[in-house]
Amino acid sequence: SVFLSLFPQPNFGASLHILKVEIGGDAQSTDGTEPSHMHYENDENYFRGYEWWLMKEAKKRNPKIKLIGLPWAFPGWIGNGENWPYDYPDITAYYIVSWILGAKQYHDLDIDYIGIWNERAFSSKYIKLLRYTLDKHGLEQVRIIASDRLWEPISFVMMIDSELHGVVDVIGAHYPGTKTVQNAILTGKKLWSSEDYSTFNNDVGAGCWARILNQNYVNGNMTSTIAWNLVASYYEELPFGRCGLMTAKEPWSGHYKVESPIWITAHTTQFTQPGWSYLQVDGHLEGGGSFVALTDGLGNLTIIIETMSHNHSQCIRPPLPNFSVEPQRATFYLTGSFRMVETLQVWYSRLDFESGKSILFQQLHPVKVWRGRFSLDLNVDEVYTLTTLKTGWKCEFPEPPPPQPFPSNYRDDFNIRNPPFSEAPNFADQTGVFEYFVNASDPGDHVFTLRQVVVQRPITWVSDADQTISVIGNFKWVNMTVTCDIYIEKPRDGGVFIAGRVDNGGIYVRRTKGVFFWVFADGSYRVTGDLAGQEILMKGLAGVRDNAWHTLTLNIQGNSASGLLNGYPLWENVTISKPGNGWAALGTRSFEFAQFDNFHVE
Repeated sequence: SVFLSLFPQPNFGASLHILKVEIGGDAQSTDGTEPSHMHYENDENYFRGYEWWLMKEAKKRNPKIKLIGLPWAFPGWIGNGENWPYDYPDITAYYIVSWILGAKQYHDLDIDYIGIWNERAFSSKYIKLLRYTLDKHGLEQVRIIASDRLWEPISFVMMIDSELHGVVDVIGAHYPGTKTVQNAILTGKKLWSSEDYSTFNNDVGAGCWARILNQNYVNGNMTSTIAWNLVASYYEELPFGRCGLMTAKEPWSGHYKVESPIWITAHTTQFTQPGWSYLQVDGHLEGGGSFVALTDGLGNLTIIIETMSHNHSQCIRPPLPNFSVEPQRATFYLTGSFRMVETLQVWYSRLDFESGKSILFQQLHPVKVWRGRFSLDLNVDEVYTLTTLKTGWKCEFPEPPPPQPFPSNYRDDFNIRNPPFSEAPNFADQTGVFEYFVNASDPGDHVFTLRQVVVQRPITWVSDADQTISVIGNFKWVNMTVTCDIYIEKPRDGGVFIAGRVDNGGIYVRRTKGVFFWVFADGSYRVTGDLAGQEILMKGLAGVRDNAWHTLTLNIQGNSASGLLNGYPLWENVTISKPGNGWAALGTRSFEFAQFDNFHVE
């Protein structure tokens, strides 16, 4: 919650116009899983995960912010066991519309746009049925964006299918490299870069963001650019660490960092709003770089100029063809109604890659416009905003708490009667979903637990593991003791594990290595060097059974590991070669119910 306290109102800090959220699908979506509002067919819950909270916090700061929902994955029941969401399009449409209705009913949130399936195939039949279902539930105002992948084939199919053309409001492409295609333009629809950026948030990331915010319109006619991701609030060693507009990855310390991409954002967002129009001018500058001009149609004008050099503005994708930028004097001519403008407010940033002392979002003296013209001396790697608006604000904020490593002695007994969130803090689910659970029938020791609740493989976006796993702690940890009470719910072939030195997650979760201590409902145990359970280091009988509580302890010191069951040694002196460090973790053998309690890592 720390970072959002930076934004008490619009025209402050990033002043974002759009918040796009994942509609959780119980499956891995790059850096973890997000819970679905319907784990099972007969299940509905609109209080899981953090997206509801995030949308409400965003609306508190900017009531006019636009909201977009997009699924990456779907619960398994949607596909009736097939890894495909379009065999039963009426069920998928009902599931998505339920999420939109739930947002309104339980959180008073109006979703403005809805997507299809992130970076995966679309189905024309499903898109038409989604529109029909939205309208049937009084959601005519919700617009459809498709297909959150490439410009094609969606643009071509819209050109030959007039019914599809009629129901898609926005064509959204991902990482378009500032370019569009002819078919997309011919549809006459709004064109958006509906996912972009995804770049490490240092000054090169800021340069990338400055360049594409302008050039997506100048080169590609795109009138919206959406950054993945909002804030890097996940363990940095997961994929795409720090690829957010700012960083807030230490909830235990409260430390955060307002990175330079935030102030690049402000150059555009503080001086324009949704509903403003781009002026149709050639925005290429002669000496390299670009400019855009926008108006509210009521006499206000905002011009944003960027002169990012090639090496200082490379995004993570796609590859950036060579180009050169040189210092230049640029003269602008205001015509028509803008000829009356006499002064423009000036906001300035300069990314300094030599000294590292960048100037970020500084207000300069206003520029005098004489008979509709003014000139600027532009250097390389600069951003200027010139605007008739006088509302810009470079806010002051208190120094955040200093950074601290994850606590070296950490415990959670999950004893919380009304948790603010459905999931326990600091646990990062990488396959499956681990939720607070109330064991009403328990005599007292284990009433409040953590439970894995995904019992069918979801319709995945990437290759989730065949096991469930949630990681926690400090990736740099080497020696550790992990203790946890466990409860296998699945008879016969059920099983659970605790682990240390876990080396992977996110989109790479299937290849995770570490030291895994497993116990199974059939009474056996195993020690493996991998999540998949292929690399067996030790096995034997433990006498564990399902539907009973047991305590597992895993101790890793140097290149040796040992395990205890209910406080007694079960196995010892197992040699560990690699990995040499990693997180602690817990999880299950398959998509099965299981419970965990009194977790402790030291």
